[in-house]
Amino acid sequence: MTGPLRLRRVPIDTNREVVAYLPRRSAVCRPEDLQALAKLELSGGGKHILATLNIIDRSDILAPDEIGVSRQAYELFGLPEGTAIEIEQAKPPESLDAVHAKIYGAELSETAIAEIIRDVAAMRYSRMEIAAFLVASATFLSAAEVLNLTLAMSATGSRLQWPGDVVVDKHCIGGVPGNRTSMIVVPIVAAHGLTIPKTSSRAITSPAGTADAMEVLARVDLGIEEMRAVVAAEGGCLVWGGHVNLSPADDILISVERPLNLDAPGLLVASILSKKLSAGVTRLVLDLPIGPSAKIRDHASALRLRQLFDYVAGQLGMSLEIVLTDGSQPVGRGIGPALEARDAMQVLSCNPQAPADLRERALAIAASVLEFDPLLRGGAGFARATELLNSGMALRKMERIVEAQGRRQDPGIGSMKRDVLAERDGTISAIDCYRLARLARAAGAPADKGAGIDLFKKIGDRVERGEPLYRIYACLESSFRIVYEAASADTGYRLSDAQVVS
Repeated sequence: MTGPLRLRRVPIDTNREVVAYLPRRSAVCRPEDLQALAKLELSGGGKHILATLNIIDRSDILAPDEIGVSRQAYELFGLPEGTAIEIEQAKPPESLDAVHAKIYGAELSETAIAEIIRDVAAMRYSRMEIAAFLVASATFLSAAEVLNLTLAMSATGSRLQWPGDVVVDKHCIGGVPGNRTSMIVVPIVAAHGLTIPKTSSRAITSPAGTADAMEVLARVDLGIEEMRAVVAAEGGCLVWGGHVNLSPADDILISVERPLNLDAPGLLVASILSKKLSAGVTRLVLDLPIGPSAKIRDHASALRLRQLFDYVAGQLGMSLEIVLTDGSQPVGRGIGPALEARDAMQVLSCNPQAPADLRERALAIAASVLEFDPLLRGGAGFARATELLNSGMALRKMERIVEAQGRRQDPGIGSMKRDVLAERDGTISAIDCYRLARLARAAGAPADKGAGIDLFKKIGDRVERGEPLYRIYACLESSFRIVYEAASADTGYRLSDAQVVS
C-alpha cells in the first residue's frame, strides 16, 4: 500500500481490543482492498502493533490521510498524534494451526501453547479466535497442558522477586458475594512480619473485586516500583494486578472468557497460578467456597479441582494450602465496593457491629497463611491471628498500608436506597449468591463504588411478612429503578416454614 497516514486517537473504549479505523475514502487504499474486521499491522516511529480494522463511512470523523486508533491501541502504540504510520494487512499467526488442532481434540505441546499465548499477548488474535481457543480448552485440558498454559501466561509479563524464601499470599476463586477477607488477612499477616505482596483483580462479572473495594480507601493502580516501595516499608500491599503487568495474556483471555461464562477448571487453575507465579509468591492459601450457587457446587468437584491445583503448584515449586469454605450464602453484610470495605474495616476495628462470619472466615484463612512461618509452631496460627486483630496491630498496619499506597476520600454509600421486604412469614432456607451478585451489579456496582446491597438476614433467620431482607443502594435513578424492579420479581431469598439450622 502507499502511504503514510497520520495517526489519530479516536476516543472509543474498546475493552482491551486493539482497533484501527480507516475512512471509507482513504487516501492510501480502496475499500475493496481491505475487509472490515481484518487484522492490520501498523508501523511507525520504530514501533509495530496489530489491530482489528473497522471502516468509517462518516467523513467528519477522520480525514482521508488519517488512520484512527482506539484508546487502548493508542496507549499500546505510545506514539503522538500526527505520527506517520504505514499499514499492511497482517498475516494470520502460525499458532492458529495449533488452535485448530485443539478444536479437534488434540493435546498441545509445551511449544504450541507457548506460541499461542505469545500471540495472544501480542494482540495477534481477534476476540473470535481467542474464544475458539478458550472453548476448545474448556472442553478438555490435560494436567500437563494446564501446567504449560500456566508457565506460558506467566512468561508474558513482569516477574516480581522479593527478599527471602517465604513470600505468602491468599486467593479465593470467587463466586460468593461479600467475601472480602483479603482486606483483613493482608494486614494481619503483614503485622506478624511475613511478606504478602497482594495483587488483586477488579470485578469482571461480580459486584466487587478486592481491588475495587480497596480503592474505596486507597490507590490501587500502583506501578511496580511503587508497589515494591510499599511492600518494603510495610511488608504487604493490596494493589490492582492489572497495573503491574502480571500475566497480561491472562487478562486478555479473561476479557473474552467471562462474557462466555467459562469457568473450566483448567483455565481457572492456570489463570490463578500464573498470576501468583508472576507475583513472586512461594506460599499460597487458596479458598474454595462450596455452595449451590457458588462456582463449586459440591465436594466431589472441589476435590477434583484441588488435585489439579496441587499438581500444578507442586510442579511450580509453590507450597499450597487449600481451604474448603462455606459458599452457601454471601459473607458479611455488604455487597458492593464501599459496603464491603466498610465491613472489612469494621472487622479490623473490632467494631461490635462487624459481621461475625467475615471475621471468623478471615481469621481462619489468616491462620493458615501465618502457619507458613517456620518459626510459628503448627496449630498456633489462629491464636496469633486473633491476637494481632484484637490488639489493634492489624488495624494499625492497614492504616499504614493505606497511607503508603495513597489514601483516598471515602465516596460514601449511594444516596438512593430502598428495602426489599419478605413476602411472607418463614425461615430463610437459601440465598442465591449469583442472583444477589447480579442485583448488586444492576444497582451500579462496581462502577458506582457506593452502589450495592446491605443484607439484614442470613440463612436460618426467622422473618415476618413485610420485614426487610436487605437494602438496595444506588447512585443513579435509572439503576435504582431497574434493580428494585428486578429484586421485586425475585429477591434471591428462599423461605421455609420449617426451622433451618444454619
